[in-house]
Amino acid sequence: MVNAIFRIYDRFPRMGLRERTGQQDMSLDIADAYINGRNAMIEAGVGIGKSFAYLIPSLLINQVSQQPVIIATSSIQLSEQIHKDLRVIGSRLGFTTVRSVVGKGMGQYACRHRAAGLFEPDNSNAPLNPLAQRILNYEIDERADIKGGISDAEWANVCVNDCTFERCQHKNGCLFYDMRAKINAKIGDIDFIIVNQDLLIRDLIKKKEGTRGIITERPALIVIDEAHNLEAKVRDAGTAEFTFRRTCRILDDALQILFKQSGDKSLFSQSKFLKRCVEHIFKQIEADLLHAAKQDNDRIKVSPITGIPLTRVAHDLKVLTLSLSVLTSRNEREIDDVFEALNGLLDLFKVLAGVEDNYLLWASNTLREATVSICPKDISQFLKYTLFNNKTSVILTSATLCQGGDTLEEQYAYLTQSLGYKGDYMDRQPSPFDYNSHAMMYISGNIPYYRHDKREIYLEAAYKELVRLCNLTQGRTLVLFSAKEDMRYIHKKLLSGSDEFTWALHVQKEGSSQDGVIADFRGSKGVLLSTGVFWEGVNIEGSDLSQVIIFRLPFPVPADPIYEYKAALAENPLQEVFVPDMLLRLRQGTGRLIRSETDLGVLSILDSRLCAAANKDYRKKVLDTLPFKRVTEDFTVLEQFVKEKGIN
Repeated sequence: MVNAIFRIYDRFPRMGLRERTGQQDMSLDIADAYINGRNAMIEAGVGIGKSFAYLIPSLLINQVSQQPVIIATSSIQLSEQIHKDLRVIGSRLGFTTVRSVVGKGMGQYACRHRAAGLFEPDNSNAPLNPLAQRILNYEIDERADIKGGISDAEWANVCVNDCTFERCQHKNGCLFYDMRAKINAKIGDIDFIIVNQDLLIRDLIKKKEGTRGIITERPALIVIDEAHNLEAKVRDAGTAEFTFRRTCRILDDALQILFKQSGDKSLFSQSKFLKRCVEHIFKQIEADLLHAAKQDNDRIKVSPITGIPLTRVAHDLKVLTLSLSVLTSRNEREIDDVFEALNGLLDLFKVLAGVEDNYLLWASNTLREATVSICPKDISQFLKYTLFNNKTSVILTSATLCQGGDTLEEQYAYLTQSLGYKGDYMDRQPSPFDYNSHAMMYISGNIPYYRHDKREIYLEAAYKELVRLCNLTQGRTLVLFSAKEDMRYIHKKLLSGSDEFTWALHVQKEGSSQDGVIADFRGSKGVLLSTGVFWEGVNIEGSDLSQVIIFRLPFPVPADPIYEYKAALAENPLQEVFVPDMLLRLRQGTGRLIRSETDLGVLSILDSRLCAAANKDYRKKVLDTLPFKRVTEDFTVLEQFVKEKGIN
């Protein structure tokens, strides 16, 4: 296998592919890990060709083992890009019959069963009729098929939700059903399974709980790309969210299955009692949110629940789950799903009753209605025993896995501890790009510190600096925000028609695909305001993007229950939790700027906490970790650099 990798890279020039030392080293490291049955963690700098670096040994491993390779990514866009890369490199290397599938979460697929239930043929004014009709006509199979995007709230009405699988009359033409069959295929029926991390983790959870898995058994290799996101993805997958409507639906589904099997009419009075208790809880949660939540994505503490017998509710739910667990039926998958949901509800009531201490608990408005969530406190143990258990070699890779440190173990330490990783640390493969000549980092020192009670003072000063910087590079600027309310404020301010700002203005759209807004931005060479998904995975090469502005350092919110818990375990929360987390995200955001050997650009940070005068402990860590070696706080020096490089 090692010789085969050398032979492949020897052929690169003849195939019109560029030789990159870091890429070849990474391929050899992956082959070595597989041969020795070990896990490997590899930081692969921007520009080394990371996807080809792991696809080449993966193709060989699949060929030798005749077992599928699983590649897990952090986004749908990246999954689809890897699928394209697999086709390209596979055909060039002579792997002509690679059978592969891209697996996405059910929320990305349209459901014809739900669309049929929503369609009102006698009511031409029904608001969801046009969308339902297009789904029923097979014009829309996935959310990405809708040009111009669709709001989360509207899509939630028609996406796959609690699929009935084999019993659904629409299964033969359903992309979701077809995808799930392929990713759970028998050994030898599929070669590559490309999924998002959420789906991989969901599979690990199901297998750990003893229910039917989603992804095929015994893969030859698991590659986790963008692995810096894995902790958050595991937490998200392990988070059980409950609204009043969902909770009642879980109880109704369980009641329906149990009554069908037993005919026990006492189940109805039991269900009525449980629903009254649930209604009481959600009324209190709504009051908590009204009092404490400042915005929809705020996670707030749930005040102690009073007025209902929580331990009795937990006992009744336990009896229901035990009754479900002993059932056998030809609709086994449906029972598994209801059993899993009811188990989650039981965990929630144990947490509320104070008899379960292994979960974090919070309330939010993320689903546009009062939502209570629970999440396991320690995910490292879960990953240690379900993923890093030496049954299959696991490769973790990303451009941003490391922090400062003298040894590889120290550099990878933050993620190792967060993930419960067991395995080898491979040499970091640095970016081949010439940051020293091609880029400059500017830290703005004339903006006051951000304080929530004096937010507008900061925003007004940051707005003026942002306009000055956009004018310097004649637009062609991506602005990355860590808070949506900051983005909304600046967007509104720029739209007000200031004579100083004349560039085409774009703002990210709600939903999964951002291709349209990126194309518009490139065409106009304007300014794009963004948050969330734009911090990573966005690739805008060339002079269309000449500047990235980091509006504020992306520190996590200290009051967030997850970070509050992690901070409580640390001796120095700032240095052990908040700075490392901020650095991972900052490295991702700043990585949007230089995307090729010829790119030129400016990285601007509008957060004066990073200035020399602020004397913050983490300034040196930030400067040491980022690849930008030319750093200035003097705007005239920045102007000179822009002029010298012809960026404007």
